[in-house]
Amino acid sequence: MKWIGERISFVDNKEKLTVVIYPPNIGFKYKLLVTWFVFWFAIGIYVTSQLAYVTNQKEQITLIIFLSFWLYFAVRVCKTLIYLTWGREYLKIDKEGLHIKLATGKYGKSKRYFLENLQRFDVIEIKDTSFQAVYESSAWVKGSNKISFEYLGKVYSFGRKLNEKDTTLLYKLMLKRIEQFIRQKD
Repeated sequence: MKWIGERISFVDNKEKLTVVIYPPNIGFKYKLLVTWFVFWFAIGIYVTSQLAYVTNQKEQITLIIFLSFWLYFAVRVCKTLIYLTWGREYLKIDKEGLHIKLATGKYGKSKRYFLENLQRFDVIEIKDTSFQAVYESSAWVKGSNKISFEYLGKVYSFGRKLNEKDTTLLYKLMLKRIEQFIRQKD
């Protein structure tokens, strides 16, 4: 097994290329995120319990609106925590195609994309000064993917929160192997 950076491991042999992309290690921010989530969850439980005691309709509407926003951020942060704890991206390129599995632990469904139908295999460029770059650098966001391809008219992507160097190295490795397998089929 070889490594690209700290988050990408791969095994490359004649029959296939297998890649595993691990979630980023955010260190102390992870503990802060867990603490924030616990307190956020407690706030939601408390507000939900108080909803039964409110008799004024305007206050009930206000609490329901608050709880809808609360639920949105609770689900969003919970998904991020699950990804940071157990998430993986499994990629495999073989004679059949490109297989992508977004997994939580060992659970997840693999999707196969035939190599002949892959088009526009590219790195997604994000400007350092853009809002997206700032938003993506925050700990509570899972982040966006860095490598994309077009398959039968639809765009798919993978490589969540990879840095620029790792993205470029992974892109070159995968592009080389895809081209080799396509040439072997012809």
